Amino acid sequence: MGQVAIAIGNPYGFQCTVTAGVVSALGRSFRAKTGRLIDDIIQTDAALNPGNSGGPLVNSRGEVIGVNTAVILPAQGICFAIGIDTAHYVAGWLIKDGVIRRSYIGVGGQNVPLHRRVVRFHQLPASSGVLVISIAPGSPAARAGLRDGDILVEIDGQPVPSIDALHKFLSGERIARPSSLTLLRGTEKMAVEIVPEEMPARS
Repeated sequence: MGQVAIAIGNPYGFQCTVTAGVVSALGRSFRAKTGRLIDDIIQTDAALNPGNSGGPLVNSRGEVIGVNTAVILPAQGICFAIGIDTAHYVAGWLIKDGVIRRSYIGVGGQNVPLHRRVVRFHQLPASSGVLVISIAPGSPAARAGLRDGDILVEIDGQPVPSIDALHKFLSGERIARPSSLTLLRGTEKMAVEIVPEEMPARS
């Protein structure tokens, strides 16, 4: 934080425009239009405008530290760039497959708190979970026998305290890999095997 950040892009069609500022903060989170949470975002006050998106954010040595992504309007100087580590990861998959693949299990849900007695009794890793409110027909969740009202609390030993945590788990590497899903059904804690599938393309 505080180091010089230089943004390059074509705002409003003005080609090769350079703006400068500083790195305002690291490790920010930003919610995409799809609803997914993007972690480890760089916040900068280098001026970004429409046309800067996709351009590089570089340091004073000319090293790319991020990819310009978004601004908050009508605020001034609150701009965001995806960190270079995330950009490398995404670029690798695009070069390999031409697309970013994600897995899904086919549930609609919402975050719910868990009573302290339930957490203690079942020795749960978190005090919240994901309440299943809908299940897509023919989805991995439907085949695994999930029901409306189930509360997802763990998957492959990792806590699932929120929908964002579930999204983060369902990466491309999970496609067709059996996973153990721990859930609460009424007062009972149970585990089911689920096999995430590739998320269908959005129409």
